[in-house]
Amino acid sequence: MKFSHANADILVPDGADAGRALARTTHLCVGAHQDDLEIMAHAGIAGCYGRTDKFFTGVVVTDGAGSPRAGRYASLTDGEMLAVRREEQRRAAALGKYGLQLQLAHPSAVVKARAHPGLAGDLSSIFSGCAPDVVYLHNPADKHDTHVAVFLRCLEALRALPREKRPRRVLGCEVWRDLDWMVDADKVALDASGEPVLAAELLKVFDSQISGGKRYDLATIGRRAANATFHTSHATDQGSAITWAMDLTPLVVDETLSVATFTTSHIERLRADVAARIARFGG
Repeated sequence: MKFSHANADILVPDGADAGRALARTTHLCVGAHQDDLEIMAHAGIAGCYGRTDKFFTGVVVTDGAGSPRAGRYASLTDGEMLAVRREEQRRAAALGKYGLQLQLAHPSAVVKARAHPGLAGDLSSIFSGCAPDVVYLHNPADKHDTHVAVFLRCLEALRALPREKRPRRVLGCEVWRDLDWMVDADKVALDASGEPVLAAELLKVFDSQISGGKRYDLATIGRRAANATFHTSHATDQGSAITWAMDLTPLVVDETLSVATFTTSHIERLRADVAARIARFGG
């Protein structure tokens, strides 16, 4: 298994052959940055943890070199920060017993540019090398530019696959904009309550971000708990943690479907829901 960037990193925590590790993948997550996988796809990580019949593969597309830094990381160069973040992701993969961890090491500028042959080839190799039950991606309503760009590059690669090779279920997960705003009928609830100790420990691995002033560890666990409690007003909590996701499968199945139209239709359904509720009570 080879990728286009010289700094691409491949880790198979259980020592299996990398190609076979990719092929056995049942849960695949492709994220922009180190720690995105752990924020958006804990349901998949926990569902595969300790199993011999389910395997989580994590893919980080960018190199993380441009991350904000403070405290003991404040003086690090981009190259040094890249090395720190790569090692943090490797530790998370080992701790979470991932089946495979890939870091493609592309600069964010490459991801934001259309039709980069190296990135397109890397993603094509990954998606064509496995047949996962579910694929977790960033969602197109995310407010982080790189997250949206990574999602679009992934969608391009998935649409380029033969129809029979496209995954049956593709979900867009919340990171830099939660998905609580979606109407309930559109939400996909990912049960993130499994392996709670592991969930916290995985987030703590990314000390360069936490010590650098971004408490992703507290915010992520808090958001999952809030999602579970505020899921419904007239029923008791059915779980302790939920990550919301958007079903992106229609975009993968139908390459003529506009991403902008698909995404803004969710916003329009929210607008209609709010207007109807106000009108129902005389507003």
